[in-house]
Parts: sequence; C-alpha cells; structure tokens
Amino acid sequence: MGILAEGTNPLQIVIIAAAFFVVIFAVIAFAILGKYLRLWIQSVSSSAGIGIFDLLGMTFRKVDPKVIVRSKIMAVQSGLGEDFGITTKALEAHYMAGGKVPLVIRSIIAANKAKMINLDYKLATTIDLAGRDVLEAVQTSVYPKVIDCPARGSGKDSLEAVAKNGVQLKVKARVTVRANLNQLVGGATEQTIIARVGQGIVSAIGSAEKHTDVLANPDRISKAVLAAGLDSQTAFEIVSIDIADIDVGDNIGARLQADQAEAVMRVARAKAEERRANAIAREQEMVAQIEESRAKLVEAEAEVPKAISSAIRAGTLGIMDYYKLRNVQADTDMRRSIAGSTAPPMAQVTPS
Repeated sequence: MGILAEGTNPLQIVIIAAAFFVVIFAVIAFAILGKYLRLWIQSVSSSAGIGIFDLLGMTFRKVDPKVIVRSKIMAVQSGLGEDFGITTKALEAHYMAGGKVPLVIRSIIAANKAKMINLDYKLATTIDLAGRDVLEAVQTSVYPKVIDCPARGSGKDSLEAVAKNGVQLKVKARVTVRANLNQLVGGATEQTIIARVGQGIVSAIGSAEKHTDVLANPDRISKAVLAAGLDSQTAFEIVSIDIADIDVGDNIGARLQADQAEAVMRVARAKAEERRANAIAREQEMVAQIEESRAKLVEAEAEVPKAISSAIRAGTLGIMDYYKLRNVQADTDMRRSIAGSTAPPMAQVTPS
C-alpha cells in the first residue's frame, strides 16, 4: 500500500474520481431519459411546452406526468393554449386538487367546437371540483335532455289536477331542458325542475273554468308554465314543455257536493233527533206535573169533609144545607158518568 500510494499520481486520482461521477451522472441521466424521454418527445413534437425538468418536478410533486402531458397535448392540438388559461401549472394545480384533468380538457374542447357555449378553464374546473360531470353538462347544453314529469320510478303514472268545474284531469308532460353552465354550481337539480313543472301544471289546470277548455287547448298549460320562469336558480334552462297525454278522471266537484249534502243531512237528522228527545223529555215533565197536580187536588179534596164537619159542629152549616150539597154531588157524578168524563169524581162529603 505504501508503494502504491507513493507511485500514484494525484492527477490520476482526480481523473478516476471525475470518471466515477460522470458514470453516476450518466446512469442518472439515462434513468431519467428512460422514464421521461417518450413523454418529452411527445411534448416537443406537439409544441406542448413541457420540458424534461418540468416532468422531473411533477414526480417530486406527486403529479402523474402522463396525465398532464397528454391533457396539454390534447388542448394544444385542439387550438386551446395558454390564451384559454390552460397552462402546465394550472393543470398540475387542478390535478393536485383532486380534479379530473382529462375530463375538463375534453369538455372545454367540446364546448369550443360547438361554438355556442362559453366555457373557460376556470369555470370548467369549478364545475368539476363541485362534483358535477362537466362533460355531460356540455353535452346536455349541445343536445337538450328530455325529462318525464312525473319522473319515472316515482310511483305516479300522471299528474292529477282539478279544474274549477270540479272535473279531474290526469296529465303526462315531457320537459326539454338545456344545461345552464353558469348556474351548474349551486343550482337546483332535475328533481326541482320536475317539482316546479308539476306545480305549474296543477296551477294552470286549476285556474281553468272548465276541463273542456284544457282538453281543447293543451298548449295553454305549456304557455302558462313557461311564463312562470320555473328554471330560475336551477342548473337547467327549460326549452319547452310538451303535454304527452291528458285524460279525464273523476268528477271531484260532484263527489264533494254529494259528500257535503250527506253531511248536511246527517246534521239535520241529529238536530231532529235532538228536538224529538227534548219533546219527549218535556212530555215526561208535563206528565209529572199533572200527577203532582192531581196529588195536590186529592189532598185538597180530603180537607173538604173535615171543613164541612167542622162547620156543622160549629152551627154555621145546617143539616138541610148538607143534604142539598149531597144532592149536588150526586147530580154532578151522574152527569160525569153519562158524559164519560175521565175526571176524578168529587170527594164524598161525609160529616164525621
């Protein structure tokens, strides 16, 4: 070792160390090129503007380089560059926020190709992070969606409403809606549209004087519902409301009138029964009063013989007067018996 150390040239040591570091650097560079070379070539060939060090930085930031590169290439090839806010940093930020970068780019491309929808990158990412399918929303804006009212699976075959003449109508409607991208975040969903349209249809039928007016002009329902602005604060814009089917149901008014008449008759019967019960009670009271009066009369008549006896003993009534009184009593009883009177006979006057 001492001989080797003494015979070793310092320059050779430096060269060996430099060669070692060059080999290490070459291995690292080859590994990086082997991992990112294909993506870098795709980026350069498509003018995506993503360098090799950008791809390396994505790895450290835990961003999938394939997703970013392919999304950027898709945007650039469709004519959507940084003028639309689609930059590499913006794509990485949306990816790290948990967004679906390829879906956002495809939705912006679809909106741009349609030339009737104003959708920028910021709005698209907002809709995506809100949990809505931004591509489906764009497709719904281009090709309007038809919603059944009442909704399928709701358990109802039709909407039921009653006109002013009491006749029920059963209606099926189809609502054509277009997605409103500006209201997609925070706007009400399809269930709200169905509920509002159903409410509008019921109100329109209820305001009709006759059910025949609605049958003759079903479009009056559509016009009334559209004029109400039912799509406000919703994620959709109502394009049209079409009445698919309308049938005549029950005569609710006649049934209600019959029920009301039945109720009135029951009340009248109850009042008549109450009056009859009161009359019976009054009759019983009068009978009781009659019996009481008879009892008082018998009691009073029982005092008559006592009074006559007292008068005879006192000398105020003579014996001849007594016989005359007995003759009057006998004559009265005979007349009552001939007349068939039910009145009680006079008390017999017998002096004690």
